[in-house]
Amino acid sequence: MFGAGNQGRSGGRGARLRRAAALAFVGAVLTGAAACGGDGATGGDKGGKAARTDGKAPASTPAGAATSAGPGEPDTSGTSGGSGALSQRDLTALAFTDGEKIGKYTAGEFSLGEPQGEDYTADPAACQPLVSLAKGATAFDPASEVHRNVDVAEEMVGTTVAVQLRSYNGGGAVGVMKALGAAGKACGGGFVENRAVAKGQYLKVEPVKAPDHGDEAQAYRFTILDVKGTLKLYEYLTVVRSGATTLSFRADILDTKDIGKVPEEVITAQWKKFEAASTR
Repeated sequence: MFGAGNQGRSGGRGARLRRAAALAFVGAVLTGAAACGGDGATGGDKGGKAARTDGKAPASTPAGAATSAGPGEPDTSGTSGGSGALSQRDLTALAFTDGEKIGKYTAGEFSLGEPQGEDYTADPAACQPLVSLAKGATAFDPASEVHRNVDVAEEMVGTTVAVQLRSYNGGGAVGVMKALGAAGKACGGGFVENRAVAKGQYLKVEPVKAPDHGDEAQAYRFTILDVKGTLKLYEYLTVVRSGATTLSFRADILDTKDIGKVPEEVITAQWKKFEAASTR
């Protein structure tokens, strides 16, 4: 249960402080070593939409795709993001803005940098894409990326969604989805998530229904065991690919409640904002 909420967003300082206190408690509950799960893997690609085979062209990459950044190098100039990749400026324009409302939720920037970053690792390493798609998680590094936190600012304990857009050079986005699907299959029986100060045992990785967006999509439900072996916590991950860009949504809650899925309104709102650029 080391998901989106632990960085907080830039606004709502009082709510953020209360939430930080709750997170500190949850982190303490979950801290401790755990062993990798068994071999009862389930097929991660069964829960997602397969890449299109109906002869239709892939969904268009939004306007602003650039063609000249160096392979694997993030571009912040706003003028290039690599072959097929979006520039940092263009990708940012497609993401939620700070303070944007999505129903009862509010989007904001992460106050402590990228969530699920390079300090999140998996044991075994084959499960890494399920933990994080940050640089180094797969053989394909993003050329540009944008991260947003979405939650209900007034709630100390509530659903939080990390919304992360990443754009890749060449076939990087396709490669990332293949790596994610392989991890979903190989790690169904569980794995260990490592952080600098904590470890969490994932008991189960299950494919769940993915949204009908983009060229392909995958979705997973994670069951996580607390260090005492008494509490089961739940987290959801949905990743959509459109052309050279992936849209990732990781949802969790500071509770043992199973939220059932990534909130549909968050996925739909971000997808519509992203998709609109391809029709300009």
